[in-house]
Amino acid sequence: MTQRELLYVKTVSDTKSISKAARLLFISQPSLSQSIQRIEDGLGTPLFNRTTGGLTLTFAGERYYHMASQILKMYEDFEIEISDINNLKTGRIHLGITNHLGTLTLPSILPKFREICPYIELTITEENSAELEQSLLDGRLDFSIMHAPKDNYHPQLSYDILTRDPFVIALSPDHPLLKCAIKKTGYEFPVLDVALLKDEPLLMLHSKQRIRQVTDSILAKAGILRPNILMTLRSFETVQLLAAQNLGITLVPRQYTRLPTNKKSPAFCSIDEKYDACWDMCIASLKDSFLSKADLLFMRMAKELFS
Repeated sequence: MTQRELLYVKTVSDTKSISKAARLLFISQPSLSQSIQRIEDGLGTPLFNRTTGGLTLTFAGERYYHMASQILKMYEDFEIEISDINNLKTGRIHLGITNHLGTLTLPSILPKFREICPYIELTITEENSAELEQSLLDGRLDFSIMHAPKDNYHPQLSYDILTRDPFVIALSPDHPLLKCAIKKTGYEFPVLDVALLKDEPLLMLHSKQRIRQVTDSILAKAGILRPNILMTLRSFETVQLLAAQNLGITLVPRQYTRLPTNKKSPAFCSIDEKYDACWDMCIASLKDSFLSKADLLFMRMAKELFS
């Protein structure tokens, strides 16, 4: 099998369409269909299920896709090594970052990076941390600036911790639970015991979002295994504003409490350190993968920014 054949199967799988893949690959649709058929005939098994909703991978196709992604990443790593030999005169970086962290970091890093490496092509993927992890495992990213998992680090990934941010409780300034919060030395806000949220209506983010995963971990440590979830949303800004309006209570990173808003803001309570209520911002990469000089330079700039 050739690099081109690997790319053909991977692109068809990613687009779930021969016609869309052909446009991306700059070849004709009949030519791509014939190539896929030849690959399947050579393997003696179909790689795709042809359905009215598009093409889906068979089990053999899933194994082929996984192998193709790894081999194509090896090709790409080799190209990056050649870029190093050329002293960064050519090359590319595939960087992943969350939307919020992109706002915090990219304006500070990119101008200086472009000044040092004007010829390096930079491709940036903005997704949530869970999606970025999967993209790293699939070989689509060189590294990612994101938040590390709370408990289950993936064994194939390295997590270089940059900074730690505690979570806080956001609730209405008129909420009666504020009377239970206690001022303690070393905490930015009065401390409210998470266990008191057991019967309170909670505003939560979706389960694939890292904030939700950290929140679930904190609640579990407080013995709240079946939280009273009033609403599930995707926007941490929205849950804070709803909490301010006394529609429920939510947990957010302290850093996110400083976002400017022209609307009513919630009150905030700190969480006792016994709940390990925090998340870690990190640079994640695939273990044993090749990182170019440009990759390492960008990563060093990110570390200096948060040091």
